[in-house]
Amino acid sequence: MTTDQDLPLDSQAIPARFVSKGIDITTKKDQGVMKVVKRKGQDGDRPMIGDKVTVHYTGKLLTGQTFDSSRERKESFSFNVGKGQVLKAWDMGVLSMQRGEVCLLLCKPEYAYGCAGNPDKIPSNSVVIFEMELLNFEGELLTDDRGIMRRIKVKGDSFISPNDGASVQVHLEGRCDGQLFDSRDVSFTVGEGEDSGIPLGVDRAMDKMQKGECCVLHLQPKYGFGAEGRPEFKIGPDKELEYEVTLKDFQRAKESWEMDLNEKLDLAPGVKHKGNQYFKDGHFYQAIVQYHRIISWLEMECGSGIEQHKRIKECLVMAHLNLAMCFLKLKEFSQVIDNCNKVIEIDETNEKALYRRGEARLLRNEFSLAMADFQRVLQVSPQNRAARSQISICQSKIKEHDELDKRTYANMFQKFAERDAKVIILALYNTQGDQSALQ
Repeated sequence: MTTDQDLPLDSQAIPARFVSKGIDITTKKDQGVMKVVKRKGQDGDRPMIGDKVTVHYTGKLLTGQTFDSSRERKESFSFNVGKGQVLKAWDMGVLSMQRGEVCLLLCKPEYAYGCAGNPDKIPSNSVVIFEMELLNFEGELLTDDRGIMRRIKVKGDSFISPNDGASVQVHLEGRCDGQLFDSRDVSFTVGEGEDSGIPLGVDRAMDKMQKGECCVLHLQPKYGFGAEGRPEFKIGPDKELEYEVTLKDFQRAKESWEMDLNEKLDLAPGVKHKGNQYFKDGHFYQAIVQYHRIISWLEMECGSGIEQHKRIKECLVMAHLNLAMCFLKLKEFSQVIDNCNKVIEIDETNEKALYRRGEARLLRNEFSLAMADFQRVLQVSPQNRAARSQISICQSKIKEHDELDKRTYANMFQKFAERDAKVIILALYNTQGDQSALQ
């Protein structure tokens, strides 16, 4: 790559100097984006499509007038590269850079602001120059907990992705600690990848991929094989995994709006059965996917008669109760409470919803609220022994909490009293000293 520390900014000389010293980074090789490196970056990999990149930039017209600069604002700029979020020239330029690199990009209008320009700043059909510095980059995070990170090696050829229930054909290669442990072509149903030995993270990434895409997925243990590991692959517990996945083809499942109510109600028992199987096997995240499908189909449905309304209600209550049980196992207590609340909105005397909400509140140390739930369970079902036992536990916890508060406040007041006594003694001593000096 050509470097130039002092490329002149003479409006006539600039394009010629870029052509002679720069490199054409466009796919068409039409000199639409010419690049000159001012400072080489660190050796290593470059950003991939979808990566979150952080840059500093300064944009200038050929006259040398600055029209935009992150440096002047003293604030770097971040975006997902190769996703069309920024100018075409930026996507091309940043994908060619290394971390720490500084370069100049000479950009023709069709790769920058086009015939429209930018009112009051950039005239129509302007050639512009950007100085870009690549500060940092990381893979695209597909989950809020940073559990799945994607780096796209080859972009897909459409904007349509598989959905839950879609049939997909993929080639995958799995690695752990740099060692290849899985390489195969496999077909599976999205949401049911576990049945084919597909980690949760690969399954969950499917709805972000396009046909023909090849990406690398970095999976935290939760989205890999978890605490159990996978003995058949010789993967131990709590291991991070890396999967290279190519989506060869897929057939989308029907969306909710493509099905009538009777079709949804007929499919729900099979999806429930699949979720229950996953739950019994301890695959709680996979079970959650199935129960969510039922809710997505039916939560906006009303039905046209008493029988349909009853079936909708039963399916929704079942799905939310099962979700609450899954989240209880996963210790995600806020989600337990949310799903129980949804059931109670439908059926305010639902014994299981009241009991599970009470369990979640007890585990969150909300003893009074938990006891109120268990008391409501007894109003619905006076013979419920488990609820009586939980009330006793709540009462004991409340008593322990009150006694702890008393001890805490007693110690606190004792310390205040001791401190005040020291202040009084010191004041008396100083007063006596002053009186002695006066005599």
